[in-house]
Amino acid sequence: MTFYNYILVLIFNKNQLLMKNYLKYCLISFFVITLFSCEENQKSNPNIIYILADDLGYGEIGVFGQKHIETPNIDALAKEGMIFTDHYSGSPVCAPSRSVLMTGLHTGKTPIRDNGEWGERGNVWSFKAMLDNPELEGQRPMPDSIITVAQVLKNNGYKTGMVGKWGLGAPNTNSIPNEKGFDFFYGYNCQRIAHSYYPTHLWKNKEREYLDNYLVEKNEDLAPDADIFDEKSYSKYNQKDYTPTLMHKEALNFIETNKDENFFLYYASLIPHLALQAPKKWEDYYRKKFGKEEPFTGKSYYPSMTPKATYAAMISYLDEQVGEIVLKLKEIGEYENTLIIFTSDNGPSFLKEVDLTFFESASFLNSSRDRVKGSMNEGGIRVPMIASWPNVIKKETKTNHISSFQDFYATVCDILKVEPPYQIDGLSFYPTLKDENQSKHEYLYWEIAAKSGQQGIRYGKWKGIKKNLQKGKQQLKLYNLDEDILELNDIAEKYPEIVSKLEEFLIEARTNPQLDRFKIKGLGD
Repeated sequence: MTFYNYILVLIFNKNQLLMKNYLKYCLISFFVITLFSCEENQKSNPNIIYILADDLGYGEIGVFGQKHIETPNIDALAKEGMIFTDHYSGSPVCAPSRSVLMTGLHTGKTPIRDNGEWGERGNVWSFKAMLDNPELEGQRPMPDSIITVAQVLKNNGYKTGMVGKWGLGAPNTNSIPNEKGFDFFYGYNCQRIAHSYYPTHLWKNKEREYLDNYLVEKNEDLAPDADIFDEKSYSKYNQKDYTPTLMHKEALNFIETNKDENFFLYYASLIPHLALQAPKKWEDYYRKKFGKEEPFTGKSYYPSMTPKATYAAMISYLDEQVGEIVLKLKEIGEYENTLIIFTSDNGPSFLKEVDLTFFESASFLNSSRDRVKGSMNEGGIRVPMIASWPNVIKKETKTNHISSFQDFYATVCDILKVEPPYQIDGLSFYPTLKDENQSKHEYLYWEIAAKSGQQGIRYGKWKGIKKNLQKGKQQLKLYNLDEDILELNDIAEKYPEIVSKLEEFLIEARTNPQLDRFKIKGLGD
């Protein structure tokens, strides 16, 4: 080899080494940038799980004062996070409360302002008729113009799932979960069918999934010669496929499947809405704890041999499911960066199957049966609320910030740093979660056309209520919640300036409802 050739080889080898090092550096840099980029895209925002109990009273979990029903997992969630003492549902009844949650609009503006079954289609209250004809299932749809909070999350990269009860649009309309922002849905489209925990079918996305249960109509009574103290007499009301268990399995699977991406899970449990139907292990536990009971044999919902034990069993089973959700999040390493909200869609049931006095279901609120579910009184709309997010929320904290369902929409937008797609009524409580300065609502507003027509408003410590509005205009009743949480003493005459202010808000808050079903005579509709 000549000297000249030797020099060329050295130069070539050196360049080759430099090239190898350069390529190695580029690959490492690309890997690091990609890793951090993916981490930022997927994990800069929290996962969100919104657990909505159904007809759970303010005082029906341990951390809110319950003495008879055991809820250790929900209590632990509160210990890890924050209790909201002054949180309100969207409405005193089911469907409009969920509409407020999904739309960010209170019941003076949200499209679904009341429970109102779509009876023009036919016999919508017959389980048999609905089984034969899916067109009879479900409730009236929300308009196409509505963009739900699930759609906002989906548009910002979240995988979105829902299990449980929908109630905001019938099958074959544009207002089913899969058309309103949810990638995955498993549960009840129709809230009437949700009056049974052992229905003939559920919906998986847009298709029916038939269950190993047989048809039992809602008012189907015990056999005439039945022994009401014999468990066998109630066997047809407790079958094989218990839907809270089926839906819970799908929820856990959704979390597992989407663990590597941001996800939003709307967990709309049926529990503890009637009928009284619970897993046997929990029912047996409370039968032993409570002792012998007088059976419920009425027809409004299915009979129960031990109504108190069964009711408690349902809530403890929901508590067990909350615990399993937390365990799953810890298992996949996502607990610390998951915002979990636990609350209820309205106050406890007014029906006699639930012993409001025994359970103190409304806690320190007025628990008269005309002051709970269906009522604008505190027992009908003030609900328990817990928020857990270990990365952000300090442990064992409590706030008296006045909030309501429409605020969830605003909070989501605040966390994502995006503007709502239209003007909503919600106010973000994200600053409260972070222990930062929190803006306050000027007022909260509710209305309902049923129950003779009602309006409710909260303005700081003041609460205003109008009832019997379907009979015409009514005078506002005024209560000072700091001094009269039971809402027994109407002080409207003593504070005319406050009444005048609230009357202005009542006019300002509402728009005319589009559907006749939701119109209120006393408000000029």
